[in-house]
Amino acid sequence: MTPDVAEKLVTGIKYLSAAIAMLSAIGPGLAIGILSYAALQGISRNPEAGGQIQINMILAIAFAEAIAIYALVVAMLILFVG
Repeated sequence: MTPDVAEKLVTGIKYLSAAIAMLSAIGPGLAIGILSYAALQGISRNPEAGGQIQINMILAIAFAEAIAIYALVVAMLILFVG
């Protein structure tokens, strides 16, 4: 294998690894959708509890979004470090 082909192979594997790392962002995306749906249903059933439901929803969405940010950081590390 020539050095040029080996370099292209390593680059391709890095891109594939970063793409696989970003697949873990699917989970938080689904979680945010489910959380929003459940919060809207809870608020529509009990409007008086809307403020408390909204606070808890925003907190849960922030935790779910943190997981997606971790996946992005891992993908960037794979691409640009090493």
